[in-house]
Amino acid sequence: MKILVTGGAGFIGGNFVQYMVDKYPHYDIYNLDILTYAGDLTKHSDIENKDNYYFIKADIAERENIISLFEKEKFDYVIHFAAESHVDRSITDPEIFVRTNILGTQVLLDAARQNNIKKFLHVSTDEVYGELDFEPSTFFTEETPLQPNSPYSASKASSDLLVRSYHETFGLPVNITRCSNNYGPYHFPEKLIPLTISRVLNNQKVPVYGAGNNIRDWLHVLDHCAAIDLVMHEGINGEVYNIGGHNERTNLEVVKTIINSLGKPEELIEFVQDRPGHDKRYAIDPTKLMQLGWKPKYNFETGITQTIQWYLDNKDWWEQIISGEYKEYFKKHYTLE
Repeated sequence: MKILVTGGAGFIGGNFVQYMVDKYPHYDIYNLDILTYAGDLTKHSDIENKDNYYFIKADIAERENIISLFEKEKFDYVIHFAAESHVDRSITDPEIFVRTNILGTQVLLDAARQNNIKKFLHVSTDEVYGELDFEPSTFFTEETPLQPNSPYSASKASSDLLVRSYHETFGLPVNITRCSNNYGPYHFPEKLIPLTISRVLNNQKVPVYGAGNNIRDWLHVLDHCAAIDLVMHEGINGEVYNIGGHNERTNLEVVKTIINSLGKPEELIEFVQDRPGHDKRYAIDPTKLMQLGWKPKYNFETGITQTIQWYLDNKDWWEQIISGEYKEYFKKHYTLE
């Protein structure tokens, strides 16, 4: 079986590639990535010489190359992670999000349709639903209307609708998954948890938007990988599955947890002006996926402890990133969710 994983050098896609290569030695796993600033292949040093792992450098929006690749390799499944994903960057540069997240998805869908793919699994986000209020009994379900509030989430909602349309119009076998905020190993240090860890370890200020009251439902990346694995094999054709961990925390709570775990003073917290269109709360109801057989292994307390330790043990990896080509980029204030 040939499985194409797009965006397999990124955070979630990279963890999924490792998960699949190790779990299914009889599957051929193809990692396609253009290697933008957030793409990193060093995470795959342990699997790069395995017989069932292959890397392809390509841009999903370059139609001719993608069509040719699909015709040559005859993939069975496509697991589509590749996307521009940072909300703050989408506010300053929306165009690249439209090109990659919408046009790139449409190119992949055409290639999949023309080559009789067994399933196209599109990995999306809970941000397409917009925001919830602070009432703890409310959750996003698969029936929640799409109401994206940032250029990033709008581009992902658009790609979701494209995937749905290719199923309804052309009969392409698809699933869409929508996950809550992920954390874990190899998280690019522009996002909240790795940024906070790296800054605290260097005794630098940690920027927090507004009063830090925005709430996110945190999901360990390996729980996410297991969920996608299940949907790939068992998901009902055409269905959407929400993936969430029921681990809601305010941004301020997350930052304080990391600071306290590392024995640093909370004076490192620096409240900064809130960003435009900052959603109040995300929270997912994963009942439908759990009925399929999924159950998360990590709660936030154990997951964040392991994640902090991973960053302590792999300091050379993230220090190389933040001190290299993108040094100036990391001088900016991001709360990096």
